Order: sequence, then structure tokens, then C-alpha cells
Amino acid sequence: MSMLTQQRHEEILRQLQEKGSVSVTDLTEQLNASESTIRRDLLALDRMGKLHRVHGGATQTKRQFLMSEDAIEVKVQKNMEEKKRIAAFAAAQIQPGDFVYLDAGTTTLLMIDFIEPGDVTFVTNGIMHGRELARRGFKVYILGGEFKATTEAIVGLAAVKNLNNYNFSKAFIGTNGISSKYGYSTADTDEAFLKTAAIERSFVSYVVADSSKFGKVSTVTFGALNSSAIITEALPDQRYLEQTVIKVVGE
Repeated sequence: MSMLTQQRHEEILRQLQEKGSVSVTDLTEQLNASESTIRRDLLALDRMGKLHRVHGGATQTKRQFLMSEDAIEVKVQKNMEEKKRIAAFAAAQIQPGDFVYLDAGTTTLLMIDFIEPGDVTFVTNGIMHGRELARRGFKVYILGGEFKATTEAIVGLAAVKNLNNYNFSKAFIGTNGISSKYGYSTADTDEAFLKTAAIERSFVSYVVADSSKFGKVSTVTFGALNSSAIITEALPDQRYLEQTVIKVVGE
């Protein structure tokens, strides 16, 4: 293998680690190589088990396991533009008369600025979410339970028992990971129980997640992919469409 080929392979894998997926078109431009060369590179890396070749490009072959969770101050800075597009579309799904569960999380927090004023009632486990919803003039209930400082969320068995009193028309749920095999996952057991309960108590539920969450697995699964629809800004692997309804914002 020539050094030039090795360098291309390393750059392809670096971009894949950073983006989750790569396209032949983009790699052709960035690496100043022909399409046939890039396709041979992807085929070779696929045979080595280092990526999964798909039509027009490649995706990560191994799930990324998440051992911990960022504090909310860190989360809110990540993928901000993508999250805003997702939040705006998700907020537009809320109609007058809805009784909505709004999960704690940065994308769900961004939704609040986009929700049209009207006759909508909310239940949330997010302290910041409750404050912002009330500021916007909505009726809002905050679940009782244990306060988790890092995410400023109410979690635990008491919160689940509280939530099980309600029947929601819609729920909007945050996630740390989305995996074909392991479903939706989060880093905290207590938060996972609450997310599962919210999905079960809702007529329709949406997982709101930017594309960086695909192919990642966190500690605790809280739902299979078909338990909720997904709202995202990009889909790195079309095979996810075989398992649930996915709205890619902007398409």
C-alpha cells in the first residue's frame, strides 16, 4: 500500500469519526481523488471492517459507546444550529388543545421559543423548561422527584409515579444515543425509566435528536426504535427508516 493510499484511508476514517458518515462526492473533492479511487478506498476499508459501505458513501461500522453525560451547560453549546432546526419543526407539531410531555434536554428546551401561544398544557421534568414555559404564558406542571444537578432534571421513582397519573397527546423526548440494535439510550437509569414511562403514556411520541446521536449507545436503553418517531436534521444511514418513522428537517 502506498503512503498516499494510507493517508487517504486515515483521512476517510478521521472524517467518519467526526461526522458519522461520509459521501463519495465530498471525499472526491476534499482528497483530490477520482470517484473510482474513493470507491476502491471505501471497499478496502469495508473489507477490513473499519466502516460500512452504503450507496454513495460510508457510515461507521461500530457503535460508539457513551460512558458519561455532559452537563447541560456543555450540551447546550453542541450542534446548536442543527438543534434549532429540529426544535422549530418539533414545536410546529404542537396544536391547540394538546397535553404535552416535554422531556428535559437541550433540544426540547430550544423548542419552547418556537411554540405558538395557545391552549396547550405541559408537563415537564426540566426545571429550566418549566420556567421558560411559564414565562411564555403556558400552563405547566413540573414532576416531583429527585433533582439531578448536571442536567437540571427531576428523575427517580417518585417522578415516574407522578408521571403515570397523566395521559399525553404528544411527548417530545431527548436521547444520548440511537442504535438499530440497542434503540434509544441514555446515561442515567432514573432518567431512562422516566423516558420509557413518558413514551408509554403518550398517544404520539417524538425523539428529537441531531444526527450525531445515530450509531451511539449509552448505558441504559429506554425504548426500541419503533416506540417513537424521530425528528432530526440529517440521516446518516437510510436503514433506520426500516425501523421507524423519521422526519429529516429540510428534506
